[in-house]
Amino acid sequence: MSLDPAVAAVRLAVRRTLAAADLAPATPVVVACSGGADSLALLTATVFEGHKDALRVVGAVVDHGLQDGSGEHTDRVVAQMAGLGVDETLAARVTVEASGQGLEAAAREARYAVLEQVAASVRAPLVLLGHTLDDQAETVLLGLARGSGGRSIAGMRPAFGVFARPLLGTTRAQTEQACAAQGVEPWRDPHNTDPRFTRSRVRATVLPTLERELGPGVTETLARTAEQLRPDMEALDDIAEQHERAARDGDGWAVTALLRPPRAITTRVLRLAALRSGATGSELFHVHVTALLDLVEGRLRGEVQLPGLVTAHLLDGRLRFRPTAVRG
Repeated sequence: MSLDPAVAAVRLAVRRTLAAADLAPATPVVVACSGGADSLALLTATVFEGHKDALRVVGAVVDHGLQDGSGEHTDRVVAQMAGLGVDETLAARVTVEASGQGLEAAAREARYAVLEQVAASVRAPLVLLGHTLDDQAETVLLGLARGSGGRSIAGMRPAFGVFARPLLGTTRAQTEQACAAQGVEPWRDPHNTDPRFTRSRVRATVLPTLERELGPGVTETLARTAEQLRPDMEALDDIAEQHERAARDGDGWAVTALLRPPRAITTRVLRLAALRSGATGSELFHVHVTALLDLVEGRLRGEVQLPGLVTAHLLDGRLRFRPTAVRG
């Protein structure tokens, strides 16, 4: 019997990621698994491809504690991962604190932090995430709607730090079909259809409307736009990194150095300075960076409040940041 095309597509994507990592036999690889179709398809493919190369596959589930019965769900996912042939299972409970940022952003930061800890604990150089082409299209559309600039439109990176996203070229429909073809029963996260969350509304309403009104292929086009923009954004970011290091002056950034490069670089340097000072990246939008630019160029006096409870101000010719005072 021939291999289901969706299973083949997911396996090929994982095979390419593992080959690019060039891992030695017995090396651990962590797969983040929520129990949904995307992560389960990723897990089964990693078990299949990883075991061919004698890699050790570790399935990890993170319990955010945001839904009733999350502990029981975590137990089910752990059992499911074990049944699918992983070499080791790990579960972690995190506390999500949305102070200074949205709930989704806080949950994402907590999840990535604990997955990095998991990777360190098992000495895994690679953590695989199950984001798909559909997730990429949603990210691009959200970036456009928020006016977040080229970086946001460039979407999610295929790899960063220990993390890799093998399925960014694979559709959600393919992961669902891959699970069905292998007899794997995925969990359907109620948060994915909860209209309280912006991404859920984009998924359930906005993208289907665009596909209906503009014709099929919008999702793929949005994801392709991200792929085309990313090299340009990465090149500009590399230049900005050099200027940011040059502008550092003690516990701040020298205004004269900040204003020296072209504006396209200055805005990136200001964003980097804010991030290094504790601002929340997922909530740091164009309006915040523009306010920082106005501050250093003298059009704005006083302070700039940034997400993550960070306040920017000028002192002695330097841009400085301090924790935002919270009134009790």
